[in-house]
Amino acid sequence: MGLSYRKSIKLGPFRINLSNRGVGHSYGNRLFRVTNHPDGRRTVSVNLPGNFTWRKTTKRK
Repeated sequence: MGLSYRKSIKLGPFRINLSNRGVGHSYGNRLFRVTNHPDGRRTVSVNLPGNFTWRKTTKRK
């Protein structure tokens, strides 16, 4: 069993995400959000009506 930590701090449309892997951040709203992960990945999420979600993750270079 491993030990993990995760905490999010909201600052208006911005969110700072703290975890074991590092610090990430995201911005946007409920319909559209861009997230930068601590390992360099970027995820763009679009939430559509009817519980449809489109997500695209790009890997770090």
